[in-house]
Amino acid sequence: MRKLIVSNLVSLDGYFEGPNKELDWFAVEEEFFDYVKDMFTTVDAILFGRVTYQMMESYWPNSTDNDPVITDKMNSLPKIVFSKSLNKVEWGKWNNAGLVKENIPEEVNKMKQKPGKNMVIFGSGEIVSSFTQLGLIDEYRIIVNPVILGNGNPLFKGVQERISLSLQKTKTLSSGVIILYYERKGKI
Repeated sequence: MRKLIVSNLVSLDGYFEGPNKELDWFAVEEEFFDYVKDMFTTVDAILFGRVTYQMMESYWPNSTDNDPVITDKMNSLPKIVFSKSLNKVEWGKWNNAGLVKENIPEEVNKMKQKPGKNMVIFGSGEIVSSFTQLGLIDEYRIIVNPVILGNGNPLFKGVQERISLSLQKTKTLSSGVIILYYERKGKI
């Protein structure tokens, strides 16, 4: 069965973006890019909420200033967008984005049952919180940046119950970033 993985950068105080949606505090360097390229070998679909999809779709199809392997994967891998307000989704010349508007838990569980590699969520704080509460996320890769923002948008906004996780491994980068790999144990 395919796993649904969250791979998100956060500040030490748990924010995935600043109060004005700033991302300029991300510590990204060669070791981080190596992590991303390695992660891309284990997935065959990217999942987004509407806001992150619109930001990514306006950037990646035209990107020329990034690692070519990462750019290729961001553009060539199928994307699934979860939105009740969008009526269509596109992704440049690749046109490999699909839209899910309703029956979200059922649709995600169907995707997990299909053959293939794992699926990953980038950004998309609202669906991360919602999918966490619905028990749909199997693995959390929390990429802790060495910064305290003091304010911003928390990664797990609105989660109403305790979720137990099991630490599988950690990876420390020379930038001070620590990647924490957790699997869901169950609910307490």
